[in-house]
Amino acid sequence: MEIALKIVLVIFSLGLIAVVLLQKGKSAGLSGAISGGAEHLFGKQKARGLDLFLQRLTVVLAAGFFIFALVVSYFVEN
Repeated sequence: MEIALKIVLVIFSLGLIAVVLLQKGKSAGLSGAISGGAEHLFGKQKARGLDLFLQRLTVVLAAGFFIFALVVSYFVEN
């Protein structure tokens, strides 16, 4: 059981890495770091198509990775 959970955790982590690397950079440089977050937060730039899919897939994979990391740590301790 523990080995199967670890394999699923590795699959989630590799998937998360791949999806993050596939995404485009939102902005470049220091000016983008300051203003880019506000634009993304208040919805001035709405993602469409592949970008939206990759954002949602990132959220799903990150949540799955977090949950499986907690489950694996629970089973390793007990």
